[in-house]
Amino acid sequence: MSSELSSDLPELEALERRRVAPSSTNLPLVDEHTTNEEVRALFAEYRERFARTDLPGILLCFATNPALLEGMIQIAEGLLFGDSLLSRRHKEMIATFVSRQNACPYCADSHAALLGAQGGSPEMICALQQGDLNAPLFTSAELALLKFAGKVNANSSAVIRADVEAAMHAGWTEAQVEETVHITALFAAFNRIANGFGLPSPYQGGLLGQI
Repeated sequence: MSSELSSDLPELEALERRRVAPSSTNLPLVDEHTTNEEVRALFAEYRERFARTDLPGILLCFATNPALLEGMIQIAEGLLFGDSLLSRRHKEMIATFVSRQNACPYCADSHAALLGAQGGSPEMICALQQGDLNAPLFTSAELALLKFAGKVNANSSAVIRADVEAAMHAGWTEAQVEETVHITALFAAFNRIANGFGLPSPYQGGLLGQI
């Protein structure tokens, strides 16, 4: 699930031209033309809220359950794809890093493109997609937040208060660290849904090393 890419930058316009129609290899995606009225109404609501005409693959996965689809549209609008305690840019950084950590090409490439729309450089995006948190492309605060998110995603049972305090010492508030837990967990859930359905990268040939 994602909002529209900015069309102000030529490289992002070129990227959008590489976007392919949603498909899946494991489970069928909901077909807008044959689904029920309730789901079609939610699709219309999504288009209105996010000002776009296409329906991304992850949205079609959620559409197997109208209640889930409705809830995820609300979460996307209210938390994931807007500024809250964390900026949209930082959320896309977390999403790109966590999605690559979870080996989810659909989400990693979707959020890499969205990070580019938020001003992320190709070098930063490449580092995140390669899991390289030693690159001198991030501030010390960003590194601390990404490392915390990575631990929440990969080994949540090992997270301790000291991890929270390390992120706070780097400049984040406790409330921002709390939001990072929610953001990380939600995007990790999206990763598992996308992989379970078998969604490929939405970009022809994938983006790793090509953005």
